[in-house]
Amino acid sequence: MKVSFYTLGCKVNQYDSQAMLEAFAAEGYDFVPVGETADIYIVNSCTVTAESDRKTRQAVRRFKKQSPDSLVILTGCMPQAYPESSASLPQADIIMGNRNYDDLFELIEEYFVFGQGRTLISPHKSGDLFGDTAIKGFNQRSRAVLKIEDGCDRFCSYCIIPYARGRVRSKPLEKLKAEMSSLASAGFSELVLVGINLSAYGSDLGASLYEAVEAACAFDAIKRVRLGSLEPQAMTARLISKLAGLTKLCPHFHLSLQSGCNKTLKNMNRGYTTREYEEICKSLRSSFEDCTITTDVMVGFPGESEFDFQESLNFVRHMAFEKVHVFPYSPRPGTAAAKMKERLTKVQKEERSQKMAAAAKDIRSAFLESQLGRTLEILVEGEDRQGYAQGFSANYTPVKIRDGHPEAGSFCKVFIEESDADFCYGSPVE
Repeated sequence: MKVSFYTLGCKVNQYDSQAMLEAFAAEGYDFVPVGETADIYIVNSCTVTAESDRKTRQAVRRFKKQSPDSLVILTGCMPQAYPESSASLPQADIIMGNRNYDDLFELIEEYFVFGQGRTLISPHKSGDLFGDTAIKGFNQRSRAVLKIEDGCDRFCSYCIIPYARGRVRSKPLEKLKAEMSSLASAGFSELVLVGINLSAYGSDLGASLYEAVEAACAFDAIKRVRLGSLEPQAMTARLISKLAGLTKLCPHFHLSLQSGCNKTLKNMNRGYTTREYEEICKSLRSSFEDCTITTDVMVGFPGESEFDFQESLNFVRHMAFEKVHVFPYSPRPGTAAAKMKERLTKVQKEERSQKMAAAAKDIRSAFLESQLGRTLEILVEGEDRQGYAQGFSANYTPVKIRDGHPEAGSFCKVFIEESDADFCYGSPVE
């Protein structure tokens, strides 16, 4: 039988899909990419925004429409956070929470034996442990994403994820080392360590994020270690100093900002001020050579005045991030912010999104242009539709290689000759 995965959202979801894919392979299933006909379609959902929910529902309906006799499974964060609205999707034959992955094959067997689907969503509980899942590959990519932490205890006022993912739980260090060893043996040169609240790794085990990074750096076959999204306040001066001593750690940090306005940050329950955030960025930039900092910025949070927005916009420009992901506030039922008054209109949010995105585009273009004349070492990930080999530098500069065809998974030194709004372009050098 053939199985196909459609994964929305973050790198943690990508890891979970990879783990399920390997479990299917062990049961004798064949994997086919989205777009090909499959016997089973699995939609691994995200529910960070209303747009994520819309895309999830759209995918479920599309797969059932194009293949009515196939089994469509909805899983991930959306059914876990919103079981009632998920159950209203008749095109989903099985609806399963992200706490129920161990029940996956039992549910599939029931479906094929009895011809009926089922909804199974077990709530997350305090004291839950990190699952025993481990992956051996990453869908033929050059970099492997490794989930080392799950859950979040922070409860930002706009965020549903603590309800969708449960409390913080970390993968024990010895199990983590075994999984890293397997990925290193499989030929992956770069590991990307990710989590729902990655900075909290080890807080439930008496360990720390540094120990996880140090463990990854210890493998000779692993040339680069990269970190996923981080919460700013966990990046203490002591942690930054220790991480700076690990030469394999990539000098790229995705440090979530959300707003450059202190009033809005307080209403979001973010737990830091813009001054504190800026000091953390300064510490990173002074501790890591060629350091780049990327971030997320939300616009249109309830109560955000025009003055508040302008303050946030000015802060983003001042920080000169290497890349900014801009998105409008989306109310998530069940969160504190969803009950707040003074909501902005859709038009207001769109206008602010466009202004912030324009500033982000200028900042991004300036960063890519600043790479001209440099020689960067690129981990090649494959070719684009035009036949360019492409990949990323250690500081996460996206580069397209004009001449030659270096193999995916190899490292290639590239002299940067040109840039546009999205990429740098260059030629290989000896």
